[in-house]
Amino acid sequence: MDMHSKREMRKNKKMNEDTKSLPSTSINWYPGHMAKTKREIGEKLNLIDLVYEVVDARMPLSSRIEEVDNIIKSKPKIIIMTKYDLCDKSETDKIISYYESLGNDVVPVDLITGANIKKVIAVSEKYQKLENEKRAKKGLKPRGLRVLVLGIPNVGKSTFINTIAGKKKTVVGNKPGVTKQLSWIKVNKDIDLLDTPGILWPKIKDQDQAKKLALFSSIKEEILPKEELAIFALEILSKLYKNRVEERYGISYTDNDIVEVLDTIGAKRGCLERGGIVSYEKVYNVILQDIKSNNFGNITLDRKDS
Repeated sequence: MDMHSKREMRKNKKMNEDTKSLPSTSINWYPGHMAKTKREIGEKLNLIDLVYEVVDARMPLSSRIEEVDNIIKSKPKIIIMTKYDLCDKSETDKIISYYESLGNDVVPVDLITGANIKKVIAVSEKYQKLENEKRAKKGLKPRGLRVLVLGIPNVGKSTFINTIAGKKKTVVGNKPGVTKQLSWIKVNKDIDLLDTPGILWPKIKDQDQAKKLALFSSIKEEILPKEELAIFALEILSKLYKNRVEERYGISYTDNDIVEVLDTIGAKRGCLERGGIVSYEKVYNVILQDIKSNNFGNITLDRKDS
């Protein structure tokens, strides 16, 4: 074989490998207001009796704030699992049990129907009673509970606050960064909430975790290549919910290379350009929108052993 043929073989092999491989992009997204929020929380922590740590039930491990206990110090907390109506309850309940085994109070809530909101208040009253018992020992009068509401962006904090308060108190949006400053909100005569902007940590070390956050809009998906996020979505869904992917797209990712899968999805969903050529950009949009629209059914992307 001559040198030209060898060069062509190496070139073709490299092209095939590039097509099939997933790019690796380090994801970091830490707007300035997040650092300010952490500082302001520290300044107001002495006013706080209890913390509501709001977590997305579809990613109950990935959506917890890194080192949250360092932020809230010794304050007691209730883990509020929002979007419970959208998660795979059989899997999320395993993680809830795990958190409870560590001594945490965990309350899953459905923000559409308001299910379990009364339970949040009931558990909070337990902490209010304990706090007022401490105050009585110091000769102080009883007072209402002051609760810090904490969570990463877009886990449903604002919707949760509006639901528990029984009226619209905050601005709601399906994107990170809607809440910009700390603000006090009265729920009832016994509970005042301190709402905070969503916060992350400066460097997300686990890139799979970061991609899960991007899939559910807790970080802006624009900060990484769309194809990387879409292909990751196919990979994790094919691993955790293989039958649903096959039902949705009529093809198994695990049994075919990625180019074949994308071509099949593109052809079936009309993601075509002139001449019948598949537009991969349109395919990526279809995959990402299918997740946002819950078209794979109720899913949970975290597993306790993952």
